[in-house]
Amino acid sequence: MALPMRWLCATEHKPGWISATRLIRRAKSPILFAGLPAVPANGSNIMQLRLLPLAGLLVFGLLLFFQAPAGAQLFETKAAQAFMIDAETGTVLFSKNADKPIPPASMAKLMTMEVVFNAIKSGRLKLDDTFVVSENAWRKGGAPSGTSTMFAKLKSSIRLEDLIQGVTVQAANDGCIVIAEGMSGSEDNFAAQMTERARQIGLKTSTFVNSTGLPADGQQTTMRELAQLALHLWRDYPDLYRYYSQKDFTWNKISQRNRNPLLAMDIGADGLAVGASEAAGFGIVGSLSHNGTRVIAAMSGLASDKERAEEARKLLDWGVRSFEKTEIFAKDEVVGEAQVFGGAKSGVTLKAKGPIDIFLPITNRDKLTARIVYNGPVAAPVEEGQPVGALRVWIGDTLSQETPLFAAESIGVGTLPQRALDAVKELAVGWLR
Repeated sequence: MALPMRWLCATEHKPGWISATRLIRRAKSPILFAGLPAVPANGSNIMQLRLLPLAGLLVFGLLLFFQAPAGAQLFETKAAQAFMIDAETGTVLFSKNADKPIPPASMAKLMTMEVVFNAIKSGRLKLDDTFVVSENAWRKGGAPSGTSTMFAKLKSSIRLEDLIQGVTVQAANDGCIVIAEGMSGSEDNFAAQMTERARQIGLKTSTFVNSTGLPADGQQTTMRELAQLALHLWRDYPDLYRYYSQKDFTWNKISQRNRNPLLAMDIGADGLAVGASEAAGFGIVGSLSHNGTRVIAAMSGLASDKERAEEARKLLDWGVRSFEKTEIFAKDEVVGEAQVFGGAKSGVTLKAKGPIDIFLPITNRDKLTARIVYNGPVAAPVEEGQPVGALRVWIGDTLSQETPLFAAESIGVGTLPQRALDAVKELAVGWLR
């Protein structure tokens, strides 16, 4: 059910202006949606601009309280890069340099496990399958390597489930290499498979050169894509994701605690991975669930493991406590109107495929803005259900969520006089695009 409305009105229909003013009042948290003239594609704020372009970006402002100042953030972190999303909807709650490529370090093992989990889910692998520890895996990732290891014995055979626990709990480099060689014949082949699989699940930047995340030229990822990868692991492999919450694992008579510091804080965290490199500093990908809300965050560029643990705790805790989910448009409810060129009507109403929910900051609600964006005017004829634009919601300067909008009605081609009038209007003001 949408928010109860005490007042709903529409602005006067004027040529070139996108209509509809919506005022939704709540007892404790009024939210104002006000129809504004569109702004040009370059983003300049010309409030008196009239819009009748044949093509170009039209923006319908839905202003919640006041426009947030550029660069505004609701949260401050010492991390050089950070990104956090709501797991249920994928809504972006925080972003800071989220698309800057960095070396993934040990956080690359999330992609290693994605390849393994996908093979298990598809039936190509089983948890009871065994893999042999080669000398290469033993020297590069085992006891002689001086890196994180599960202390796998040379030439021993290890069950896949034990290797998974070695990687997810102990960040075992030898476990990664054993799996890579067992699945693909060599670590190079497996790394290529990691990158290919990354593209298949929508990660456009992440590129992998090895299975461990150890320093290598060309290996990179971003905080946005690590968070998206973590969300994918949680959503697509619930039966296997549980290994990330395991607090310790013993192998070869050596017990090691999970390297994720969040698990020991008793705050509702249940995974995923940490990493550190000279080039990118200390990083972490973590997930936390509290009172039915789950958030996933990725951070990097921190100065120490202590700072990493504290900054991750603060960001995740803020994420689950500082927002409330609110429905602003019910299913099939009209969201706004887009201008039509050459049609029997001057505008077409828009709606989403279902209800539209937004995450409202409990405080600092003046930092929330939303706009309907589309390329237009939309040329007639327009078919009901035709994709037209999107409702974009910002928290501060962060694009938080984007909901596709579709034509709620069909608009036929207008009469010759109607089309002629639209053409005259375009000639008169099209240059203002």
